[in-house]
Amino acid sequence: MVSAPQRPLPPLDLLRGFECAARHLSFTRAAEELFLTQSAVSRQILALEEFVGAPLFERRHKALALTPAGELYFRAVGPVLDQVRDATQRVRELRTGHVLTVTTTISFASTWLVPRLTRFRELEPRIDVRIKATHEVVDLDREGIDLAIRDLPAHNVPKDSIRLMGEHLAAVCSPAYLREAKAARRPLSTAADLRHHLLLVMHDPQGRWPWIAWPAWLEAMGVEDLTPAGTVSFDQYDQVINAAVHGQGIALGRMSLAGSHLREKQLVALFGREHKLARAFHAVFARDARERPEVQRFLAWLQDEIRRDAESA
Repeated sequence: MVSAPQRPLPPLDLLRGFECAARHLSFTRAAEELFLTQSAVSRQILALEEFVGAPLFERRHKALALTPAGELYFRAVGPVLDQVRDATQRVRELRTGHVLTVTTTISFASTWLVPRLTRFRELEPRIDVRIKATHEVVDLDREGIDLAIRDLPAHNVPKDSIRLMGEHLAAVCSPAYLREAKAARRPLSTAADLRHHLLLVMHDPQGRWPWIAWPAWLEAMGVEDLTPAGTVSFDQYDQVINAAVHGQGIALGRMSLAGSHLREKQLVALFGREHKLARAFHAVFARDARERPEVQRFLAWLQDEIRRDAESA
């Protein structure tokens, strides 16, 4: 049986030079990043264009642009090089062991996980933790990630995942904001009183997080057609909570993420009511990762932290 001939691949240094130049749209900045001369980068691009048989850049006066072929190539080459870099780093780390890669949402990382990591480092100083914060769904095995911490609806929980904590919502504000509202005789006795106040909003034009939007919470509280005094929108949930802590308005507090601010008296919950969601944070594992000692220790620490929060609530 005659095997099919292998398709030729361009040299890696040419691909690196192209990807860097395409990302910056500048041979000069690419040369600085790669520690090469501008002429060396230019020669790499010319060699790659000769290899693929098509121009990849338009050389304009004091400007650089990708050709249609260059756009196509960049969209393919960029992610592949990122995967090679990640895989290489992962293999290097496997030589020494004691490396744990965790992915979670930007909000959970910034408001809950990162502030507590010092305690884990004190318990497990030999385990190096890498945090990959993203709202995108990632393939754990392909990306070389051991553990994901994800907020999931009850009907979409992967098999063999472990429930960490549930999710409740409550309107929250800073003690200073509450004092100012009372002084200004702007009531905050019921959810309907929010019409007198500034609401802090999670900007979500694609409707990815409807369960943490004010309309859904107000409906659950039995309030319809409420128009607040004003709104301020933010791209990330940690920004919403930070604004509330600094007295800039009233936020919809996720008790899983804002609980520490309530315990530290930086925020207060209003109206004495929480809305329980049919969602919970779960630990989701890559294939064969769950039994790794590093993963087991990290999971045990997560569960201890959650128990500590529950006991101090």
